[in-house]
Amino acid sequence: MGQVHSRAWARLPHHYPAAALRPRLVAVAEPDAGRRDEAVSGYGFLAADADWRRVLERDDVDVVSVCGPNFVHREIGTAVAASGRHLWIEKPAGRNLEDTEAIAAAVRAAGVRSAVGFNYRNAPAVEVARELVGAGRLGEVESVEVRMLADYSAHPDGVLSWRFDPALAGTGVLGDLASHGFDLALYVAGGSTGPITELVADQATFVAQRPLAGGAVSHFARGGDGPRGPVGNEDHAAALLRFGSGARGHLVASRVAVGEQCGYGFEVRGTAGALAWDFRRMGELRVCLDQDFQDAAWTTRFIAPGDGELGAFQPGAGVAMGYDDLKVVEAHRLVESIGTGTPVGATIEDAVRTARLVAAMGTSYDERRWVIL
Repeated sequence: MGQVHSRAWARLPHHYPAAALRPRLVAVAEPDAGRRDEAVSGYGFLAADADWRRVLERDDVDVVSVCGPNFVHREIGTAVAASGRHLWIEKPAGRNLEDTEAIAAAVRAAGVRSAVGFNYRNAPAVEVARELVGAGRLGEVESVEVRMLADYSAHPDGVLSWRFDPALAGTGVLGDLASHGFDLALYVAGGSTGPITELVADQATFVAQRPLAGGAVSHFARGGDGPRGPVGNEDHAAALLRFGSGARGHLVASRVAVGEQCGYGFEVRGTAGALAWDFRRMGELRVCLDQDFQDAAWTTRFIAPGDGELGAFQPGAGVAMGYDDLKVVEAHRLVESIGTGTPVGATIEDAVRTARLVAAMGTSYDERRWVIL
């Protein structure tokens, strides 16, 4: 993720030449010496240090991206804000609600700007979906369904990285993917449905043990026939949702879904229409609008310049954007927040909102009951 942020900062002037501010890659903190060298030689940072604290001692650092594992989010995020620097932090912004609230409190106390890595909301098709729902084109929203399905942990020999340790990651797929799902549901439909007011949840850990990691590894790494250790958090989670308007919802997230690679998307249905989006076809929005209640047909709307931020990246409809582009949009919105003094895009307050919902799912599962929020 540090590489993704670095590319986003470097590319921002290419896509947004009139941005309020122009970023400069000054310093990176990374404990691995090889990756420090890569940050300087490959990504163009002026300096690299093993200790993030020394980066905060520099006079030429104005904004900090926090891209490390969940267990460092709170310590580094609160220190960045307390130092007076603006903060771009990856979700879930900590291991739990307490961590996220501490980071948010530090941002508020310092009066700095923040951005959180809810990048899927930045897709132009998602922006169009939000506009259609907000304009009442679907009528009264009846249901919101969100799926966040991935196979990155499906292999039983996937190593026991920090992601599977509650002391380091907190939750499993809840913080990793369900947090994105909640943000999408509320960003697209929340203006019409109001907040999520009640939920009931279930979860499961399907791969109970994994090979021990032999050092720093990614969550795509495989282990061998050596010793194994217990997985401490959930592989799969699902929830039934009730919104303030009376609309209903369903969220499902899995990191062990064989056959699914980034199967992230949503469907919103109302009294007069419906729409659907899938990240794997980012530039397409499926719509079912302006028809009779029965035998209505779906059509595909190809996103075009003028829809969301597509015009900053591609010249015409049907020319695809990619994952990295969504992070450039995220960087731009933070820069605009800093330049204007007004929050633009997902902020630490959005992370608090999703962290409360993730915590409610944990409570619901542990206590076998509906949770009122």
